[in-house]
Amino acid sequence: MNFGQAIESCMGKYATFSGRASRGEFWWFYLFTVLLSWGASLVSSLTLFPGDPAMAETFPTIVGLAVALPTFAVGCRRLHDIGKSGWWQLIMLTLVGIIPLIVWWARPSKPEGEKYAPTNADPA
Repeated sequence: MNFGQAIESCMGKYATFSGRASRGEFWWFYLFTVLLSWGASLVSSLTLFPGDPAMAETFPTIVGLAVALPTFAVGCRRLHDIGKSGWWQLIMLTLVGIIPLIVWWARPSKPEGEKYAPTNADPA
């Protein structure tokens, strides 16, 4: 999966917390969110509110809120891909929990993640 495909996939699954996400999909989308955040900060500080630092944070905050849900969703799907529950993302609230999350997100796919794969069965 390349950069554009990852963005398209994650934004297309904006709030989809089920299924799986590959390492490439997750990390390319993460790079996109970092670049978007930097760009929003730069545009805001140089053009929108050049003399007002308090207002300069408004635009980056709005951008951050817009990508927060798909970021959590792809993080959840990435954890599913290695066989873990998406609820493990809550350990990032402890700040120290970010370390195991980064390690888990960097792991290759595991067969145990198949239990989170979408089924093609008709739920009739």
